[in-house]
Amino acid sequence: QVQLVESGGGLVQAGDSLRLSCVASGGTFDTYTMGWFRQARGKEREFVAAIRWSAGRTDYADSVKGRFTISRDNAKNTVYLQMNSLSPEDTAVYYCAATWRADFPTLPTPYNYWGQGTQVTVSS
Repeated sequence: QVQLVESGGGLVQAGDSLRLSCVASGGTFDTYTMGWFRQARGKEREFVAAIRWSAGRTDYADSVKGRFTISRDNAKNTVYLQMNSLSPEDTAVYYCAATWRADFPTLPTPYNYWGQGTQVTVSS
């Protein structure tokens, strides 16, 4: 059974940085695409970033390009989301997700597995 467990959220001030982690277990992730999504209160879940586990290729939402970096550590089965220059607009619950697809889906539906989410709050 695939499990994804996020951590690293918290309360920070505008301009600060945070690093989220997602530990994956219960599967072989070489052929997976791992994604980060976020959902602000009252809004739909939106794509943030994704990475192909084997090749390391990445994709980002326009709103986070140049500020956020997705990466993975194969030895630790962990995917990271480094978030810099945070703003109050980044406040949301952040979710880690996994899909078998290789084309960087930006909608939630193609993702087969989800973590429980971690709250990120950015104060002004």
